[in-house]
Amino acid sequence: MSRTDRASRVIAASPTTVYAALLDRESLEAWLPPDGMRGRVERWDPRPGGGFRMALTYLDAADSPGKTSDATDVVDVSFAALVPRERVVQRAVFEADDPSFAGTMTMTWDLAAVGDGTEVTVTATDVPPGIDQADHEAGIASSLANLASHVETTAN
Repeated sequence: MSRTDRASRVIAASPTTVYAALLDRESLEAWLPPDGMRGRVERWDPRPGGGFRMALTYLDAADSPGKTSDATDVVDVSFAALVPRERVVQRAVFEADDPSFAGTMTMTWDLAAVGDGTEVTVTATDVPPGIDQADHEAGIASSLANLASHVETTAN
């Protein structure tokens, strides 16, 4: 697997605020699920070598069958690197019987101060072939929009 998916967005909040939202359990549950999904963190250990397990549930599973079951995607994420205000590197493994979703995908969240905000760039490498590239990039963009809404609201 060598596919890379990417999305970025400028968020009207400081790198400190954005970084905090990447490492806060309740915040992550609020903003990480893309449109059409909700998430629940089942395990939480926010430190290098730690990680989390999240169950993502499709609000309408008829159009979006899950990887783990008909209506859910379960993902185990480990924190490979945490650089305050600069970068979060996650290694994600989906719980799925379908081998097209197997493997470890690396998600790198790079934060760069720009003007009065933060440019957040998400780069997903080694994306499993079962994940449609256009859908994945749209999902990342949706999560970034949710993140922006979450931190811009809490920052004001």
